Amino acid sequence: MKENNKDIDILCVGEVLVDFIGHRTEVLINNTSDYHRYLGGSPANVAMNSARLGLRPVMVATVGDDGFGNYIIERLNEVGVNTNHLNKNSDKPTSVIFVSRTDGTPDFIPYRKADSCIIEDQISTDLLSETHIFHTTCFALSKNPAQSTILKKAEEAHNLGCKLSIDVNYAMKLWKSQEEALKVIKAYCKFNPLVKISEDDMLRLFEKELPHEEIFDFFHSEGVDMVCLTLGSKGVKLSQKGKDVIQLPATKIEVVQDATGAGDAFWSGFLFAYIKDKPIEKCLQVALKLAALKLQNVGRLPDNINILSELL
Repeated sequence: MKENNKDIDILCVGEVLVDFIGHRTEVLINNTSDYHRYLGGSPANVAMNSARLGLRPVMVATVGDDGFGNYIIERLNEVGVNTNHLNKNSDKPTSVIFVSRTDGTPDFIPYRKADSCIIEDQISTDLLSETHIFHTTCFALSKNPAQSTILKKAEEAHNLGCKLSIDVNYAMKLWKSQEEALKVIKAYCKFNPLVKISEDDMLRLFEKELPHEEIFDFFHSEGVDMVCLTLGSKGVKLSQKGKDVIQLPATKIEVVQDATGAGDAFWSGFLFAYIKDKPIEKCLQVALKLAALKLQNVGRLPDNINILSELL
């Protein structure tokens, strides 16, 4: 494929933050006294995971001109993520999120400042023309100016032949309203992105449990060909328009240490295999393996393993 010759495998556009994850498992934030600091933000996790898988990711984001911002840039650079398009904002501090440690969907309290200050100057036409996959999140789309920047640049990327991707990590506390969220998600879906969603995301977005077929139909009707629905310990379902749904079980693991970032690990594995032109079922297998690896570690994937040897 011609796209595989592009210089940038994944352009990750969106939130990069400092996560403070509770030290004790299954303790709510109001009862948590000790936190450990980690680099966070879904697009940042995907960028870091991709770099460690040998891909060439670029991070487009904004941090504060402060110690947390410096920490983020250092961490990204350490693993080989290109940060040339990461801005420092001197008016707003780096965004921070406090997260409970859990084997399910974590509780969190966001303190959002610099992360939403993504502007058009950070994403040039030249950058997009060198990009294979343009990836963002529902989180990043929840606040301007990032929202309008991402929607405009997603359309430009699509027109330049770039494949789009989105993690629909919807959380009500980040949006003005559910109505606005649906409108923005639909606007992005017009460009036929690869869509990754979870059952929890959908429960929050539609405020009720929907049959999986209805979830798939919703996205297909908005112009999306491929929808990946993660089911936690029950594995994953993937729907391609006009084809049978593929379902795979989760990789068995003994003890879940921390679920934070498991969805990002899953999608990093999927996009990695997708970029390598693997069949869709193989993309899902790699994704499930990487998610299992993440679940067994607190924070991000550990440094002391050869991730590729674990996957292939």
